[in-house]
Amino acid sequence: MLGASYKTKKLLKESVGKSLNYVETSMMGNEYKDNGTFNVVGPDTYKNRKWYATVTMEGGVIKSVK
Repeated sequence: MLGASYKTKKLLKESVGKSLNYVETSMMGNEYKDNGTFNVVGPDTYKNRKWYATVTMEGGVIKSVK
């Protein structure tokens, strides 16, 4: 699961059409994909997991957030 560097899920949703500000957390290799769907957690992956979201990327920009 990627760490999304947004204070709130609302701010992440407002970033549709922009590139994703994220932190890689996996020890098994990169999870980020320019095209595809994956889960993120925020606002702080390691200390403060207040919200989760499913992000769909297309061409390196956020297409949707659920």
